[in-house]
Amino acid sequence: MTAETPTFETETTRLRLRRPTEVDRGFHATVHSDPRLFAHAPHVLGTPASNAAFFDAILDHWSTHGFGYWVAENRETGMPLGWVGVQRRGEHLNLYYRFVTEAHGRGLAREAARAAVALATEWAPEHRVQALVKDHNAASVRTAESAGLVRTGEQVVLSDDQPDEPPSSVFEAPSVDRVELLDAVTRLDLLDLWTRVNDAGGAVGFLPGAPAESVAAAIGTHEEQMAAGNAVGGALRLPDGRLVGWAWWVRTPNPLLHHGRWLYRVMVDPDRQGRGFGRLLMAGMHRLAREDGVELLQLGVRSGSGASRFYAQCGYVEVGRIPGAIRVAAGDDRDDVTMARRVDGRPLRPHGGD
Repeated sequence: MTAETPTFETETTRLRLRRPTEVDRGFHATVHSDPRLFAHAPHVLGTPASNAAFFDAILDHWSTHGFGYWVAENRETGMPLGWVGVQRRGEHLNLYYRFVTEAHGRGLAREAARAAVALATEWAPEHRVQALVKDHNAASVRTAESAGLVRTGEQVVLSDDQPDEPPSSVFEAPSVDRVELLDAVTRLDLLDLWTRVNDAGGAVGFLPGAPAESVAAAIGTHEEQMAAGNAVGGALRLPDGRLVGWAWWVRTPNPLLHHGRWLYRVMVDPDRQGRGFGRLLMAGMHRLAREDGVELLQLGVRSGSGASRFYAQCGYVEVGRIPGAIRVAAGDDRDDVTMARRVDGRPLRPHGGD
């Protein structure tokens, strides 16, 4: 994180994720002394001494870096439910999640882990998020994958592993890279991605089945914008470099509006839907806009497509709509909805609803 990083706390649909204080020491000890939560590794069940050292390390990390593992609380009741977040481990950020037994089976760890990885993608791109998970811990593997992390094929032996214990698999988050010029390989990868997203029904400018030549022409138009300094691409890439997502920020020609950007062509590999990749792509795009000194972000969606709900989760609110402005097919007269958010996260006043 950097000096400009805001208070690294957040809320999800059901959780408040906050910085721990000394009063949370007892809850930390309770969670890390519960044998039900260590069924896959009973030998690392906490002791009074190890729990105290672990909690001290959490507080120290917050004091040093300004972020770390959160206390996850029920937003309505304030009841603490678990521990989740990211901390520095070497050159990476370690994703950690452990919730009380009573909270299991409700998708809370996934919800919190997605928030942690998205915030890290936006504010700490120099440190890729990792999770080290035993393959026999199926629930933990599912949580890591649902937060956007992918299996790298690497395995590591942890310092507290038993002699006969299998190593941990390494799961790692994608990165969002700035692209100001398309090379030949990236152009072909983008053409393939865009065509597949389009054929899967994604709202990326064409009807399914549009010829690749039409998509290539649209890429060429965006390349002209990039060459003129009016657009920048964001490439979502797996740890092995494969392209799995893309979007553009585009600046309008009017210099009075150069404090803002419009978001175009948000796309994620259709074979990887439901993995949180869209949220990570948006987090990275927000970082790119902030790096360029942008203040206001805007985008357009079709009403009834469900896209507005996704963007609302990313902090956008509706600021205007034109009823019946979009006719994708015969009889289709959905509204053209404009949504916006500030780069600094300060709220905009909503205009209406989808």
